[in-house]
Parts: sequence; C-alpha cells; structure tokens
Amino acid sequence: MADFLPISIEDMKARGYDSLDFICVSGDAYVDHPSFGIAIVTRLLEYMGFKVGIIPQPNWKDKNDFMKLGKPNIAFLVSSGNIDSMVNHYTAAKRKRHDDIYSPGGKSGYRPDRAVIVYCNRIREAYKDVPIIIGGIEASLRCFAHYDYWDDRVRNSILVDSSADLLIYGMGENPLLEIGNLLKYGKNIKDIKDIRGTCYMADENSLPKDAIELPSFEKVSQDKMEYAKAFKIQFQEQDAVTGKALYQKHSLKYLVQNPPQYPLSTETMDLVYRLPYMRTYHPIYENLGGIPAIKEVEFSITSHRGCFGSCSFCALAFHQGRVIQRRSDESIIEEAEKLTKSKDFKGYINDIGGPTANFLEPSCKKQLTYGVCKDRQCLFPSPCPNLVIDHKNYLELLRKVRKIKGIKKVFIRSGIRYDYLIYDKNDEFFNELVKYHISGQLKVAPEHISDKVLKLMGKPSRKVYDRFVQKYNETNKKFGLNQFLVPYLMSSHPGSDMNAAIELAEYIRDMGYNPEQVQDFYPTPGSLSTAMYYTGINPLTGEKVYVPRTQEEKDMQRALLQYRNPKNYNLVYKALKLAHREDLIGYDKKCLIKPQKHQISVQKKKDSKRKIKR
Repeated sequence: MADFLPISIEDMKARGYDSLDFICVSGDAYVDHPSFGIAIVTRLLEYMGFKVGIIPQPNWKDKNDFMKLGKPNIAFLVSSGNIDSMVNHYTAAKRKRHDDIYSPGGKSGYRPDRAVIVYCNRIREAYKDVPIIIGGIEASLRCFAHYDYWDDRVRNSILVDSSADLLIYGMGENPLLEIGNLLKYGKNIKDIKDIRGTCYMADENSLPKDAIELPSFEKVSQDKMEYAKAFKIQFQEQDAVTGKALYQKHSLKYLVQNPPQYPLSTETMDLVYRLPYMRTYHPIYENLGGIPAIKEVEFSITSHRGCFGSCSFCALAFHQGRVIQRRSDESIIEEAEKLTKSKDFKGYINDIGGPTANFLEPSCKKQLTYGVCKDRQCLFPSPCPNLVIDHKNYLELLRKVRKIKGIKKVFIRSGIRYDYLIYDKNDEFFNELVKYHISGQLKVAPEHISDKVLKLMGKPSRKVYDRFVQKYNETNKKFGLNQFLVPYLMSSHPGSDMNAAIELAEYIRDMGYNPEQVQDFYPTPGSLSTAMYYTGINPLTGEKVYVPRTQEEKDMQRALLQYRNPKNYNLVYKALKLAHREDLIGYDKKCLIKPQKHQISVQKKKDSKRKIKR
C-alpha cells in the first residue's frame, strides 16, 4: 500500500525496518510531491531497494533530533530544501521575512540560516563517522568560493564550511544512485572521487589530470578581478560534453568539481515522475495549517528540465543546465489522468511546463553531440542561426491533455519566453496559447526596458517586447478576448543607474500600468548578475558595470517603478531631483508626480479631514 516514507521509529517498525540505509535531512516540511527535490531523491532511492527515512525541519539546536531515526547504514543526505535558506529568510533589503510557504502554516522559523552547514554540524556532533552528502540548490550554487550578499564577503565553498564528505551539484539523481551503490558494496566515501556531478576535497598530490585550476579562495576573496576570472571559468565549464574538472585551493586543501552529469534520458525522466508519490504533505501538518507550497503545484505537471534562456540573474544554467531534458507525452498524459482522479481536482491543470514553459526541446541538434556553446547564448543578443524555433511538439502535448476526460482547462503559468515565441513564424501556438491556456492574464518577464540594462541581463531588446505586446493584444482582439499582460519588472540590476530607472518609470506611465509588485535585484549565489554586483565587472567581457549599492539608491529605483503610490512620493521626488529630471515633476500628463507644494497642500487637506472626523 502506498504511504509516506518513515519520519519516526514507529513508521520504521510499521515497515519492518530495524535501521535505515539513508536518512534525508531537509529544511522543508515533508511534502511527497515531485516538485520537491527531497521527494524525488527519497523515492528514487526507495525504488533502487534502499531503506530511506526523512527528518524534515529538525530542531537544529539539539543534536538528539538528528538521532531520532538512528544511525543510517550508509549516509545522511542533507539539503536546505527547495530554496536557499538565506533567500527563504531575508528580502533583497535584508529584512527578515515573516512567512515561509515550505513550512507548517506558512510560518517562518522552522529552519536555521545557512541550513546545510548547521545541519551538518549537528550530525557530526551526533555521529562523527557517518558519511554526509550535501545537495540541493543551497549546496549546488555554493560549491566554489562565492560572494555572499548577506555577509557582504566571499565565503568558502560550502563543502569546506559544512565538513560534509561529498557535494552533489545540479539535479542529482544519477550521481546519488552511483554513490549509493558504491557505498552499499563497501566503498569508502573518501575514495569516491570520479563521479560526474559531484565535488570533493583533495590534497595537492591527488588532483585529477587535465583539470583546470581556478584562482584560490584567498585570491578571489581579496581581488575582484580574480573573482571575475574564476566565475568566467566556472560559467564556461558547466556542460556535460565539453566541461572539464575544476579545482580551487582553500587553505591547504583543494575543492574539486567533477564535470557535470549527463542529461537524463526521456526514459529516466519518465521513471522519476512515475514513482509512487503521495502528492501532498504529510498528515502531521494538517492541524498546523498544512504546507502552502503545495497549492500551486498540486495540480501542475513538470514536462521538462533545463533552460537555454540564460538570463544573467538566474542560476539555472548552473543547477539544471542549458540542455533540455524532457518527459514523454505518454508519461505526462498518464500523470494528468492520475490528477483527474484526485478528490480535490476541479478540472483545472495549473501548469504544464518547466523553468521556461515553451522550451520543451533542445535548442539545437548540435549541442547533444558537441555540447553547448561556451562563448555565445542561444537567444541573446539575437537568435543563434542553429536555434530550432518550433512549438509544434509543445502544442501537440497541450492538445492531447486538453482532450482528457475530466479536464476543463490547462493553464500555462511557469513562464513563457516571449522572444522565443515572437521569433516563431508559425502563429498556431500563439493563437492557441491566447485562446485556451491563459487565466485572464499572462505573466511575462521583460524585467526592464533600457537596452543597456537588458544587455547585462541577457534579455532581448525593448523592441522585441514591444512587438510581443502588440501581437498579444491583436491576437486577443481576434478572438474577442480581453486578457491582460502582467510584466515582471526588476529594479537595481547591475547597469541600472537612476536614468535607466526613470526610463522604466516613463515606460510604465506610457503603458498605463500600475505594478502592484516589483522585484529588487537579489544577488543570490551562482548567478552572473551576482558576480557583476560584487565585482563591478562583467566577467564574460571584462567591461566595467555600474552597480547600485546603497540601500537609499535601491529604494529610489524601486519607488520609481511604483511612482503612483503616495508612500513613494518623497523617494521619487528625490530621485528626479538627483537625476536633474525636474521636467517630470509638474501637472503635465507626462509628469510622474506633482510639485512638492501640491503634495503638502493635499496632505494638509487630509489632516484637516481627520481632525473634523475626530
């Protein structure tokens, strides 16, 4: 009978287990759904015949909580969960968040800062000799010496700070299974050094041949040019076909990263998503308000992994890779049919997609044999001549799912890459996207409209977005629909000075849009934009980059994006004065705000009305 994996001694006894082979420690609550990395890892290990248990969100202040399932026969697996613990806890302004959708009732406080390091320290206190393997997004993007926004300094590789034995980077199914079988048959974890997709610590005399040396931790932490150099090498070697092993000195030891694992085959992807997930959170959370993160993904389907969009601020190129790995249509249809049998299913599939919904196939045929290009992107600054621009397979998949009995509507919410869509000369997918797959509004991510900022973001020019907006509106009109576009916009990205922020505010004014939410650039580990933020250099070109650094400037740029909000008046006024754009302060329809005297007069009237009411 299908059931959750053990989280207690009682669960182990119910399965007839005296001990476990692997114990997974996670910063997330236990949700047995394939949108959660720990669910995939544990179910895959179970499928391979291992006995697996989970310690979700342990009390990190007490080593005993890490001992409640006993000592594992093979290893502890440690992850912060689906999101980096520091991103989970703090806003871009470094303010503490009050919520956590991956925790009971959506409340924060169930995991520590730098969860991977803290969990490993407690495990070492409890069991000094048990192998520890770290993975997930937090470990994956911190495998080398990296700039840490919250400490505002370069930190060691997380493998050094955690004292774990191995680090699995990227989507780790294949390396984990190889490691598990080697350990099962008696291999010492200290001797496992040749598995793709892993990192380990080595002595100088045991470094792999033909590996590329990165500037040391000591150098990159003191010299920003050396940091940029190290980042460029890492960036260019993240390919399974052409990537080389890398190593970086940390004091007397060397962090070694083996080449990336090969992309999963369609057959393996199908297997991963066919495992017996419960597809919900563990019942222990029911009285605590459940786990909010399940709501968006409960009736969503992952069709593929990987992204060849390569936006500078996104670390997916490091974590999932640029090569698309997709499931078969049959596997996706099977999952959709399974969803229709759920008691809570109302007929709506929330999403069928991946990091970018309309990237369902590899970007070109050459990369599967020769690897991805090191010195150019598939879409930026213009489409590569080898790029295959075709939505036929995705469209056919959506049509098949729409025909399934019990399904009323299939939405696409994981994001459409609008430039790839607009470059497709066949309008068939565009038409059906508008007609069948939008729930009143389509969210897209132009991020900015200043070409100098877009260039650093790795995004298409403003002209491309304008073409898309025009075509989207025309297509809606053709079908008699009134569906809106919701653009994601970002402030304070490297390259965005005050003039660029004002240019974006004027664009918002001209399109009559009043954004309820905007995003400050968040320097998270692993991204090209974060390297630019820290160094003031574009590591790929060596060019100097303007970086908004003070919180005041960041606040002003953000306020400009929401200049209509009265609370932002003073910040907008100050920004316009500093940029000598007083022409935007006045009563003309092109002005962003009224003069300060007008503002004072309005405020006095409001204060007078309040006094009368009292």
